[in-house]
Amino acid sequence: MKYLSLILPFIIIAVVTYASSKKVKVYDSFVDGAKKGVETVFSILPYLVVVFIMTELFTVSGLSAKFTNLISPVFKILGIPKEITPLVILKPFSGSGSLALLTEIFKTYGVDSYVSRCACAVFGSSETIFYVSAVYFSKSKEKRLTRPILISLASTLFSTVIACFICKFI
Repeated sequence: MKYLSLILPFIIIAVVTYASSKKVKVYDSFVDGAKKGVETVFSILPYLVVVFIMTELFTVSGLSAKFTNLISPVFKILGIPKEITPLVILKPFSGSGSLALLTEIFKTYGVDSYVSRCACAVFGSSETIFYVSAVYFSKSKEKRLTRPILISLASTLFSTVIACFICKFI
């Protein structure tokens, strides 16, 4: 384990040595990269704020609970347990909120239950679609979001159905 902690410092020293041998001004390049990173953070910040606010409003307003009750019967037909419906709905919006729901599922049903296995598979095989879209499309010239988001949501639903099906046999 001691040797693993030396990998990153070794890589940094190797890169700095190589860049210096090529007459690159390492410190100036680092500062330029940091400056561009800060500019990127400030340029995507408004998009992220909107996603965070909309996610919180969706939950606090009660729309999340109503939507969960509305869509649970459809999910049941597809083989998705009703207990993980809130996780399936929240995951495209919020990773940390989904993690909190996953933890609640573990506490309620136990970590070895069918519901928990499905929840783990859903959590691990899906992405925070709206967060990623906000970050990606904030820097992209392409601003038509509808098709990529619908494709991402459809693939997430498909992977959720397959994951729950597989979890029945594990």
